[in-house]
Amino acid sequence: MPLHRIFLYSLIAAVCAFSAGAGAEPAKTSKVNGSIEIAADQQAGALSTVNGAIRVGDGASAGDISTVNGSITLGDRTRAESIDTVNGSITLGAGANVAKAITAVNGSARLDKGAEVSAGISNVNGRIALEAAHVGGRIETVGGDIEIGADSRVDGGILVQKPSGWSFGFSRKPRIVIGPRAEVGGNLEFKRDVELYVSDSAKIGPVTGATVEKFSGEGP
Repeated sequence: MPLHRIFLYSLIAAVCAFSAGAGAEPAKTSKVNGSIEIAADQQAGALSTVNGAIRVGDGASAGDISTVNGSITLGDRTRAESIDTVNGSITLGAGANVAKAITAVNGSARLDKGAEVSAGISNVNGRIALEAAHVGGRIETVGGDIEIGADSRVDGGILVQKPSGWSFGFSRKPRIVIGPRAEVGGNLEFKRDVELYVSDSAKIGPVTGATVEKFSGEGP
């Protein structure tokens, strides 16, 4: 076969292989024991571990992220489909984005400046804190404190559920703070006693089940 044809066929094969690789789904990573770390600016598929932390570096992306026992940390400008943990904290860096929901049982959730969760955030125990961040759905808890920091926005309201069944450990009232210039749309519904503090520059929807205590300045 002439050399120019061999070269042409090799070039076509290389282009086809590159195209197939470019369109492939990122690989999933799953462990039983051990942490998972995705380097900055890398693409990953679903990430899951039973006992271990998961960290996604700055500018990277991943699919659904889940742990049983372990923290989950998204660096600045990261993207993920959803986050779910049973026992472990959740942290979103500045400008991070979660396309669906964040759910936890016993674990805190913190969103840094410019972070966004398109759906809601829910847990049973653990502080939920927003710093100039946005939640497209509702924030829901049973025993956790909630802090909607200055310039944050929650579109779907707040729900604090009453403990069901065995209520040991839920005697303390959750503390709910809605900071300066923050906005909470939808209903703020409290099915148990809470301490509710709202900045005089914040905007909120209808409140049921709690008495609003206004404050001025940066915090109550």
